[in-house]
Amino acid sequence: MEGTRIPHKMLSLDPFSQWMGIEILEVRTGYCRLAMTVREEMLNSMGYAHGGISYSLADTAFGFASNTHGRYAVSIETSINHIEAIHQGDYLVAEAIIDVTKNKLGFNIVEVRRGDEVVALFKGVVYRTQKQWE
Repeated sequence: MEGTRIPHKMLSLDPFSQWMGIEILEVRTGYCRLAMTVREEMLNSMGYAHGGISYSLADTAFGFASNTHGRYAVSIETSINHIEAIHQGDYLVAEAIIDVTKNKLGFNIVEVRRGDEVVALFKGVVYRTQKQWE
């Protein structure tokens, strides 16, 4: 399967990302840009977006970008820095901006932005299996 079609297939098979309202804005090999709007049911007890929301958006961009090389790539380590509070109604864009791919490992950096402001910074490592996307 052509690598840029893989994220669309992945999204079609991912009910959680669909629930989040994630949309694919741009895809190319090693790169993915996604967006979503924060809804009321995504807020924590303090009225801000739960940290898992920006994490999940970034993790999805990471996963989609990592799989554009055509092989199944599975996460083995991730981390996130929450830089700014996120509010209901915020339109967030996650962009997998750095892709370093070795034979069996891939390394990605994902920025989550609200407009021009970086609200979270995510780092992830994937293991690249031998299984090809069909």
